[in-house]
Amino acid sequence: MKIKLFLYLIAIAVFSVSSFAQVKSEYYSDETLLQLQELQRAALASDYAFSQTRFISYNIGPRLTGSAQAERAVRYVADEMKKLGLEVQLQELKVPHWVRGDERGELISWNEMTPGTVHKITLTTLGGSVPTASGGLKAEIVVVKSFEHLKKLGREKIEGKIVLFDVRFDRELAAAGFGGNAYGEVSTYRSGGAIEAAKLGAAAVLVRSAGGSQNRLAHTGAMRYSNDVTKIPAAAVTFEDAELIAYLAGQGTVRMNLVLTPQTFEDTISYNVIADLKGTEKPDEIVVVGGHLDSWDLGQGALDDAAGVAAAMQVPALLKKLGLKPKRTIRLVAFMNEENGFVGARTYAEKADVSKHFAAIESDLGASHPIGFIFAGKPAAIPFLAPLAEILKAQGAGQIDQKPNASSDISTLTELSVPSFGPWYDTRTYFDYHHTAADTFDKIDARQLAENGAVMAVLAYGLANLEQPLPR
Repeated sequence: MKIKLFLYLIAIAVFSVSSFAQVKSEYYSDETLLQLQELQRAALASDYAFSQTRFISYNIGPRLTGSAQAERAVRYVADEMKKLGLEVQLQELKVPHWVRGDERGELISWNEMTPGTVHKITLTTLGGSVPTASGGLKAEIVVVKSFEHLKKLGREKIEGKIVLFDVRFDRELAAAGFGGNAYGEVSTYRSGGAIEAAKLGAAAVLVRSAGGSQNRLAHTGAMRYSNDVTKIPAAAVTFEDAELIAYLAGQGTVRMNLVLTPQTFEDTISYNVIADLKGTEKPDEIVVVGGHLDSWDLGQGALDDAAGVAAAMQVPALLKKLGLKPKRTIRLVAFMNEENGFVGARTYAEKADVSKHFAAIESDLGASHPIGFIFAGKPAAIPFLAPLAEILKAQGAGQIDQKPNASSDISTLTELSVPSFGPWYDTRTYFDYHHTAADTFDKIDARQLAENGAVMAVLAYGLANLEQPLPR
């Protein structure tokens, strides 16, 4: 492994010397271009982000908003940035405080069942769900394939029953590199299923897990209620158990005993961590680099999003180590409450002077090999970014993908015309782990995380030293 890494770094160094003339640009000084390649080499060789991801995942653990772990993560990141000499502030937020509680499900009646037996169902409560009655809920399950199918069945066939939205995650679409698209197709049932089912009198809602795992892992995530519709309990079942329920329901009536005991407490106080590495020439212009501190509570939140926070933390750490001084301020923002409220992202954007925000970068789709970076902004900015892509090409990350949004928390800045960026990931397997108990540190590959750290660092320092304003 060490030999391979050594050879890899030699290849990067050779590229840096031989292609400098090709990279030379009117948008960046010669000094900046050389520094960017030095920074890239340092990022690819660094284990800083890997070590920080391990600490956040293992030593702190899952960080659901309002939990003790979430607050420990705030203090930890703030302290680490203070050690680097950055100017640190905590931006106060009022965030949701929801606790999962017990979650159990079993099929208690189906066609040709063996007397005295049950089918235990692996499920997980959806974030923000209300509980079942204290003794649980016993009801028939109705399987539907879409919102349209639900509406066609009507109140007569839905009222008082448990609705299962049996919509599969498209693993072939994910395998083709479009994991986010596959996720978007099914997550709508997780987020809005309880509202639509409750409109027809359903007693509870289940969804087939909105992810690619076929290892009997339930996939949690946020769901919504509407003030004018009755709130009903909501949970996700695994791929395998959705298959079971759908098969048995095709033979006749299936009944379930569902027990969910989540609690929603009063909103609590938490914080975004903001840490500034001041610019030398234009300190009032800001390049944000960040990730989100909170995570779901089933796993360790390693991929989502300890790795992203750690890669962002590594940017000022490397600049300090190398003695590189950005012309604009590079601001680390560790956002809170991305998963179940988005309060951190909204609050930051509301209080930010967006005219002074030069650009924003976020990592929030795991830590797999990046093939380039996503850009959300004016097409006229692409030539400004081409030299950065040329440098990143040496590590296989030279592609630019222009999209309406680059990443989750910074989307609130994107909406305010701040040019936005994020690593362009290989998402073929990310949704096998996303929001499940398998989102753990062992899924982090040190080399690939280093590659992501290099993308973040090159983007952040390059944009901070750009000789001209980006079109916006």
